[in-house]
Amino acid sequence: MSIEVLVPNLPESVSDATLVSWHKKVGDFVKKNEALIDLETDKVVLEVTAQESGVLSQILKENGAIVTAGEVLAILNTKSAEETAPIEPITPSATIKINDDEMPLSPSVRRLIHENGLNPVDISGTGKSGRLTKADIIEHLNKSPSTDTLVIKNESTVVPEKVSTIVVADPIAPSIESTTGSSIRPEQRVAMTRLRAKVAERLLQAQQNAAMLTTFNEVNMQNVIDLRNQYKDRFEKKHGVKLGFMSFFVKASIEALKHFPAINASIDGSDIIYHGYYDLGIAVSTPRGLIVPVLHDADQLDFAGIEKSIASYGEKARAGTLSYDDLKGGTFTITNGGVFGSMLSTPILNPPQCAILGMHAIKERAVVENGQIVIRPIMYLALSYDHRLVDGREAVQFLVTIKECLESPAHLLLNI
Repeated sequence: MSIEVLVPNLPESVSDATLVSWHKKVGDFVKKNEALIDLETDKVVLEVTAQESGVLSQILKENGAIVTAGEVLAILNTKSAEETAPIEPITPSATIKINDDEMPLSPSVRRLIHENGLNPVDISGTGKSGRLTKADIIEHLNKSPSTDTLVIKNESTVVPEKVSTIVVADPIAPSIESTTGSSIRPEQRVAMTRLRAKVAERLLQAQQNAAMLTTFNEVNMQNVIDLRNQYKDRFEKKHGVKLGFMSFFVKASIEALKHFPAINASIDGSDIIYHGYYDLGIAVSTPRGLIVPVLHDADQLDFAGIEKSIASYGEKARAGTLSYDDLKGGTFTITNGGVFGSMLSTPILNPPQCAILGMHAIKERAVVENGQIVIRPIMYLALSYDHRLVDGREAVQFLVTIKECLESPAHLLLNI
């Protein structure tokens, strides 16, 4: 009996996908629910699995093909599947067979293991329930370099303990080697990924279709740091998650959005849509590019709920398992360039949102308090906004409200 392997239903607003890679070739035996294909959309990577065990008898779409929902990708012959299952001796050079039932792996992790001939059992996972992440594979490769193994360099950004955000491993950049004194000028051309192309399109759209302006302020983080240091151990013991700074910024942003609803609004043609809910996007840098998972109804989450959601998105981003629902919607975005050392920047809007808050590195600075020069941990804040909808007065007062909430955290705790 032969069955068709089809492109699954694609997320809403996604019309097609790119076939990134096949995990099997014609003639290979495939187990039920074993990964066959990775499909990349402009939002997420989808994994197509075998519905039944059998032999891959025909491949109809090759790597790089553009496919749509319901399109036939391959033919799987399920007749006498058990008889055709190969029994292969394990040799040092043999490709390691990965059983997804015993060890679920993301597409990017599986690809690295396959390309480098690794055994996932030999690698310690740092993800949820010991799951392997892309960062784990890269660290393992760098610790055990050999002449037959591709070593992937991953220079981790030094992140101070004070900074809280979602950070994932650096993308794998093409390797271009040059010889000193040689007249050869090497270069490499690679196709832009679907996600990178979509990010480029949206950033250009934001600059072309919005009257974008940025206003700045600074915030003294001393009280937040003291409060966090005082309760972080008890918080982690009770809730099972670390108390970071992002939850303070989320809470402060929600309070400011309640005071200035225009900043939580969006423009649709000639209409203004005022959102009566607070879906906050948290910008994340991933190996595939910039994505923005969304904290839906963030105003209904407490500090622990916010931190758990951010931690969950961090794990999903590292494992490459963020779903379309994780990225859907959003009325306001927060981005933290401070984890990479940024001192000051002008973040670009995330359409159709009309504002985005930029956080930066916390640095000790000399400031004047009550006529005295003192040292305080200062962070610069930036708010980029669409001047068509938001006036300068509202933007400035919005940042001042966030500043007040953070410099006096009682505002957040007492809801005043």
